[in-house]
Amino acid sequence: MPKIKQQKKEEKKKDERVLVIVESPTKARTISGFLGDGFKVESSYGHIRDLPKSKLGIDTENNFEPQYIIPVKNKKRVSELKKESASVSKVILATDEDREGEAIAWHLAEALELSNKKYERIVFHEITSEAIKESLANPRKISFDLVDAQQARRVLDRLVGYKLSPLLWKKIMGGLSAGRVQSVAVRLIVEREEEIRRFIPETYYTIKGLFKANENELEAILLKISGKSTPKPGIKNENEADKIISEIKQSECKIVAVEEKQVSRSPSPPFTTSTLQQECARRLGLSAKSTMMLAQQLYEKGFITYMRTDSFNLSSSSTSAAKKWLNTNLGSQYSGVAPKIWKNKSKSAQEAHEAIRPTNPEMLSLDTDEDERAKKLYNLIWRRFMASQMPDALFTAKRILIESGKYTLSASGSSIKFDGYLKIWPSKFEEKILPDINEKSELRILDAQRERHETDPPARYNEASLIKTLEEFGIGRPSTYAPIISVIQTRQYVEKNEQKRFVPTDIGEKVNKLLTEHFNEIIDIGFTAEMENKFDAVASGKADWKKIIADFYNPFIQNLGKKYEEIEKENMDESTDEICEKCSRPMIIKRGRFGRFIACSGYPECKNTKKIAPIALKTESGAEMLCSKCGEGKIVQKITKRRRVFYGCNRYPDCDFASWVKPGSEK
Repeated sequence: MPKIKQQKKEEKKKDERVLVIVESPTKARTISGFLGDGFKVESSYGHIRDLPKSKLGIDTENNFEPQYIIPVKNKKRVSELKKESASVSKVILATDEDREGEAIAWHLAEALELSNKKYERIVFHEITSEAIKESLANPRKISFDLVDAQQARRVLDRLVGYKLSPLLWKKIMGGLSAGRVQSVAVRLIVEREEEIRRFIPETYYTIKGLFKANENELEAILLKISGKSTPKPGIKNENEADKIISEIKQSECKIVAVEEKQVSRSPSPPFTTSTLQQECARRLGLSAKSTMMLAQQLYEKGFITYMRTDSFNLSSSSTSAAKKWLNTNLGSQYSGVAPKIWKNKSKSAQEAHEAIRPTNPEMLSLDTDEDERAKKLYNLIWRRFMASQMPDALFTAKRILIESGKYTLSASGSSIKFDGYLKIWPSKFEEKILPDINEKSELRILDAQRERHETDPPARYNEASLIKTLEEFGIGRPSTYAPIISVIQTRQYVEKNEQKRFVPTDIGEKVNKLLTEHFNEIIDIGFTAEMENKFDAVASGKADWKKIIADFYNPFIQNLGKKYEEIEKENMDESTDEICEKCSRPMIIKRGRFGRFIACSGYPECKNTKKIAPIALKTESGAEMLCSKCGEGKIVQKITKRRRVFYGCNRYPDCDFASWVKPGSEK
């Protein structure tokens, strides 16, 4: 009898526990530190259900019903969570607050067969004790509008990818893929490259005059001719430029105006996902993928707020903490404007979310054993947040106008009057102090010269500028930028040059040509942005996701059937002078999953293949670059399996010299 009572007592105690499920083990460990013994925190290790990889997984004949499965690798975890959830009094789904997190919560509820009475859904912007306790006190139900918005994106991307990719395999080569958003990103890069090829540089000249005023030298730039502004970007004709210089030198010169005014420069708002990725690329040299990985770690450990957001919104507690820190550490002149409220310009921004900020504004840097890159990222987030609560920087701008005959020249300078937010968020600024002179000061010309320039072609996209462009056009959402940039490189549609700017590959250009000529409506920038707006409408309960899919799919699938017949197969093979040593047929260059290789043209009768020998780097004199380590081998460019370029000795493995940095470069 005593044993039975003891067993019932243990069962009752066991039934009183609450199971909290999150996505990652790190997040689980952080949250468990804020909860008492009555809670058990477990991780789902991300998505537990998904569409099958082996087939379309969408019933196009039955209102586009998704056919979700539990992948083999997840079945053990699902069984464990199912057992845990059956033994507790309540389950709390604490996945991330965005559409992806909402969908994971719904998939968990479905896979674990949770009843409506048994589970609750909580969300929070930051993983802190206060935020967790507040969310536990205010649970809610799963938002099926958010789930449907995520399903709409997933289903549409699956339909485009699984239906359109086989056409690329048939008409170009195997291993390719098309994507509703990735193909638009490739299109932007290809079209920029085409602009660069069409670009014809134009020569122009700028004219500077050197003057002396009251023993002070003063350099001024030609601003106007006979009261009219000089043409942009400058004087086109060299002879005309020389004539202007001659006339300036011979004319009487005088100061006609000294203008001085105060200008201000405002801080930027706190980080959103896209601006964080852009700034990390510029200041820290991090890829979008690395930035999001590090930010995820910081979020899950409770150091920053949720890192997938397009909102500038800040909690009142965070701005109050910022004001206190600024006042204590920098003085009232730097804290007077806080709390500062930032308004989103984008109508689609999720105002209920917060911008990316430190959870504890008083913590300037991380003293933990974090990755050094994560520490730099945290410090960048802290400084951007703190600067957003600081006053404008004030400058004194001065301009001196000089007349020399019919020509007006201008000398400009500026100095910092009050550094404001620049004290926390430094940016490039070079003070230029002009001499203290006025209209009555004596002036004479010392010299005048022209400088030759050439107009520059449009700049290729780097990660920062590509993300900015995608955001401006409304293509994708905060959570999609990093995967888009990663996949177009993995598919070998684009690659980075030495300046870390995107250049389309031959394959990327051919795929883009086919898609723009035959499926322009799908990879049209306007269409892609419009679909994002429709997903937003689903998320707010104003649209039916299945109708959106149907409106797209029916005309798409009809056009696809026609294109299989209309489009001719692209010949991707390249001829060589090499002869097959096995059958004496010509060897050709083919493309495969891992890049270009040499193969016999007699395939399948002859299956002879070989690697393409890497081309050796050249020195400035044109000679092949020798290995600095062994002195015998040649330095060649190589590519890792992850498509990253590096440089190594062609005598490998006899010589193991390798470098990420190009030998002989300035770095």
